[in-house]
Amino acid sequence: MRSVEIILALVVLATVVAAFAHRLRVPAPSLLVVAGVVAGLLPGVPEIRVSPDIVSLVVLPPLLFAAGEELPWRDLRAVWRPVTVLAFGLVAASAAAVAVVASASTPLPLGMAFVLGAVLASTDPVAVSALGRRLSLPPRVQALVQAESLFNDATSLLLFRVAMIVGIGAGSVSWGHTAVEFGHLVGGGLLVGVLIAAGAYVVRRHTEDPVLETVLSLVTPYAAYVLAEAIGGSGVTAVVVAAVILGTQATRLTTARIRLQLGAVYGTVVFLLESVVFGLIGIQLPELVRELSTATLWPAQAVAIAATLLVVRVLWVFPLSAVQHWRRGMPRPTWEVPAVVSWAGARGVVPLAAALSIPLTTNQNEYRDLVQLLTTAVIVITLVVQGFTLAPLVRRTGVAVTSEHVRREHASARLRLAEAGLAHLDAVAETEAAPEFLVEQLRDSWQARMNRIAERDPDQADGVPAAASYRRLRRELLAVEGAELNRLYEAGEISDHTRRRIQRTLDLEHAGLGDDEAH
Repeated sequence: MRSVEIILALVVLATVVAAFAHRLRVPAPSLLVVAGVVAGLLPGVPEIRVSPDIVSLVVLPPLLFAAGEELPWRDLRAVWRPVTVLAFGLVAASAAAVAVVASASTPLPLGMAFVLGAVLASTDPVAVSALGRRLSLPPRVQALVQAESLFNDATSLLLFRVAMIVGIGAGSVSWGHTAVEFGHLVGGGLLVGVLIAAGAYVVRRHTEDPVLETVLSLVTPYAAYVLAEAIGGSGVTAVVVAAVILGTQATRLTTARIRLQLGAVYGTVVFLLESVVFGLIGIQLPELVRELSTATLWPAQAVAIAATLLVVRVLWVFPLSAVQHWRRGMPRPTWEVPAVVSWAGARGVVPLAAALSIPLTTNQNEYRDLVQLLTTAVIVITLVVQGFTLAPLVRRTGVAVTSEHVRREHASARLRLAEAGLAHLDAVAETEAAPEFLVEQLRDSWQARMNRIAERDPDQADGVPAAASYRRLRRELLAVEGAELNRLYEAGEISDHTRRRIQRTLDLEHAGLGDDEAH
């Protein structure tokens, strides 16, 4: 079976799995990994060899970019301290703990055990975003989990490079050189991310073609990743930085019609790439087991390593949460939020790419195969066990934002926006900047909207005339509502989820008025 046919088969499998996952209310990535393992066990399934370049260069950048754009800057500022502690300290502690356990429980020498620890040390942004997409976590908790997975790459990548020198090259490590390399990784990634974001912003601000804008948006993560890697920086860091910067400028960068198109295109791209990569993770596990027939104890070893990662995470997250409570003057720490944060540390695409990039050597090939087998097995365990149980844990702890709270926040924000629109109409009427009959017509329309919101009825399309002056004035009202929406968000009165939901409603209404004006 050719590669194209395999990819098409994975997409078809993912579509079917996603439909069942939605009906069963379980995460699609977890169910897809299970389906991949089952498919890999079937007779006649061809051997699948995944190139590390395919995972790291083709699949990873757009998935990271999509996850980074979803990270609100306001919430990121609020959690940067714990994110920094987890992105540095927890990654190093996890790598060391896994190295000790792997060295004691597997045939791996200490050097290769440290390679395995570095590969599995960091949580995976793709897996975390995919698993958390359906959870109604509080904004700060969601930002903490997502930001940690996005910004811990530089630490794990540096540990991986050091481990490769010790475990594969049998060389010595200079700590001064290591510190310089870490600064190069982080600094190079940050610099490239900022430059790519600035360049993309300038170009897209002067682009009105939806097709070109979509292409530019899709090319941006690849440009950031390739350029950062070319200068020795962290490609993942560059993609994440560019995504966060451009995500904060989304409403200024594009028109409503283009935002709707970009959302549809990126939703499709993310679904296809996640489908392929999570399916490949599941399919590869049986093949790796067949190739390494001597590793008869691998299930117990993989479970021990996965348990080690979880225990180390708990030992870091709970004390960190207690310190955060103490700094805020709270009486005593709670267990609910730390439990959810601890359980949300899934592994996925980034560890897979790192394990696949381990070079072939004359004396370490068997150890390399075992590292890849254990990495894949731990990824499957975390995606299945934590993926299937994360949502029940969130419900059990009660930290999830209730649907009633989301509905009230959404309705309150819509009312505030409509009030801002009516206030603008009053100002227009006083200055006689538009015909009185148009002002009255729009005032009736906006008042009817407020009544529908108060009655908890869904928004309905208003039957309005298509006169150019009417469309212009209505666009002004939508712009006023958009400005009020941003003000409410920046003031911390609404969550990012509510802001995005209402912004999409405004974009749909804006797009329904016809062609946008130049942005």
